Amino acid sequence: MRAFEIVLVLLWFLPKMFCTNVDYDHRALVIDGKRRVLISGSIHYPRSTPQMWPDLIQKSKDGGLDVIETYVFWNLHEPVKGQYDFDGRKDLVKFVKAVAEAGLYVHLRIGPYVCAEWNYGGFPLWLHFIPGIKFRTDNEPFKAEMKRFTAKIVDLMKQEKLYASQGGPIILSQIENEYGNIDSHYGSAGKSYINWAAKMATSLDTGVPWVMCQQGDAPDPIINTCNGFYCDQFTPNSNTKPKMWTENWSGWFLSFGGAVPHRPVEDLAFAVARFFQRGGTFQNYYMYHGGTNFDRSTGGPFIATSYDYDAPIDEYGIIRQQKWGHLKDVHKAIKLCEEALIATDPKISSLGQNLEAAVYKTGSVCAAFLANVDTKNDKTVNFSGNSYHLPAWSVSILPDCKNVVLNTAKINSASAISNFVTEDISSLETSSSKWSWINEPVGISKDDILSKTGLLEQINTTADRSDYLWYSLSLDLADDPGSQTVLHIESLGHALHAFINGKLAGNQAGNSDKSKLNVDIPIALVSGKNKIDLLSLTVGLQNYGAFFDTVGAGITGPVILKGLKNGNNTLDLSSRKWTYQIGLKGEDLGLSSGSSGGWNSQSTYPKNQPLVWYKTNFDAPSGSNPVAIDFTGMGKGEAWVNGQSIGRYWPTYVASNAGCTDSCNYRGPYTSSKCRKNCGKPSQTL
Repeated sequence: MRAFEIVLVLLWFLPKMFCTNVDYDHRALVIDGKRRVLISGSIHYPRSTPQMWPDLIQKSKDGGLDVIETYVFWNLHEPVKGQYDFDGRKDLVKFVKAVAEAGLYVHLRIGPYVCAEWNYGGFPLWLHFIPGIKFRTDNEPFKAEMKRFTAKIVDLMKQEKLYASQGGPIILSQIENEYGNIDSHYGSAGKSYINWAAKMATSLDTGVPWVMCQQGDAPDPIINTCNGFYCDQFTPNSNTKPKMWTENWSGWFLSFGGAVPHRPVEDLAFAVARFFQRGGTFQNYYMYHGGTNFDRSTGGPFIATSYDYDAPIDEYGIIRQQKWGHLKDVHKAIKLCEEALIATDPKISSLGQNLEAAVYKTGSVCAAFLANVDTKNDKTVNFSGNSYHLPAWSVSILPDCKNVVLNTAKINSASAISNFVTEDISSLETSSSKWSWINEPVGISKDDILSKTGLLEQINTTADRSDYLWYSLSLDLADDPGSQTVLHIESLGHALHAFINGKLAGNQAGNSDKSKLNVDIPIALVSGKNKIDLLSLTVGLQNYGAFFDTVGAGITGPVILKGLKNGNNTLDLSSRKWTYQIGLKGEDLGLSSGSSGGWNSQSTYPKNQPLVWYKTNFDAPSGSNPVAIDFTGMGKGEAWVNGQSIGRYWPTYVASNAGCTDSCNYRGPYTSSKCRKNCGKPSQTL
């Protein structure tokens, strides 16, 4: 009996111990000797909660996905050098295992530069302060740190036996990220850096292929891959490498002050079908579920807290119809062609102007794709003795070279719109749900302050420990300053508030296109002592571009008084001795937990006032449906629920009235500015 029990246990664990061989040839990834057509989708583990992961992964599988792709976020896991964090939303191992439990593969994009509209591109701020360091180039201090973290993640995956070569789900890894877009700025040092990165990655011996996206000169054996709205025209840099699409942008990211992006599913399906028509065998949606930029994780600057991305699964984990359903049908149609796709290269021919056929035929197996890339006109074509109607900007898929199982412009999925049921927590009368508040002091209020002559750049001063930096100056004026005084401020961004003698005089914010500020604020000074307090705010640090890590923030000047009465008309304050305070006093007091004393609960709470902490209690709705807070009526700030930051809010930042249309024509090339919605309205309220 005991022997029988032991045999059962061994049989139970054997499937998890089988090692998988992953390789590639010119057509496809080869898994255990068989070429595979693979549909993938990006889900970033920290942009949703661990409780959501199994459902998100299952919905991805139900939608026809084979692979889940995720970045690894260095600054999330190593916020302090040598101190690692893999708890909660940061539990990468748990996420990878959850994908494995659903029977899907994983593409692990280690980077460790990730872009991803993530704060500082995923780099930890302490990296910036290493002597002699230069990011993403042939620089020894940077390469040492990059190798150390990359090896840390690879070793973590190996310890848990998560690579396919160990019986795990990870079939691909990525090193670097879209470096080819900007490598010309780094000259020969960029070329040698990429060669080093490739050798470093392959030396870690994961047993699975490595890729570099947007890297046309990726050295063997690294596979270079494509990112973009369309990748059908992409060709890998060697005839021994498969045609792979690591980022098919399912929509676009949202910025504070921007309209809401939307990519029609007809166009997205067209792009997918065109890619497989022209020889592709691995395609990934960026994003399949976008999620939420919790805490202060947004990059940009000015990336919104919502990272919904118009993805097939929305920010809250709800299936977005018709996008999810139509893509599921596309995936089914493509998988019906898999045997033909992996057997041979396509034979591509013209059927007329803007008309193209691709045929995969070997022996008795045949699949065909018929495309009409005309942006306006439907066409009827003759193919293999039969007539086919092709709507403009569409692809028909024929798994047997005769019968159309799907046309990308024809949607069979029902549409569905999800709406929240609202409850007003601002007017609840129960004693536990009343609002209470604490005023944040204007200007310097902490002991740990810094005094320096001149104006300091913000990121080098705060190391991003807070969004906020106070610039404070005392000013004695012997004469009557007059009533026409203007305070001129120039800042690298991203926003600022100006207080004169404790009262708000004005404010200004940049935007995603221009974060720098150049502002003139009328002010009222008095003869004698005056106090100028400037509060500078960051809204996510730069995450993209050559030398993005050197892009500064804060009030670097000049700061000038204009229109003074008597004597000099202007007074340059830039070179005076300023006092600095990093962050808010309430941050140091831990007010975000709501547990500190001193909260004011009088009958009337302050409105239309800056620098106020508010808190209330509410009962969570029953059930497991998503819960959101509508911040309409608030200005700009950050919100915490049970001590956990759910991100920044800014419902007063309204999108321009221009750039949206009443109807959206999916035909023709998509760009991030096409088919936008919500013009003239707040970019994000929930």
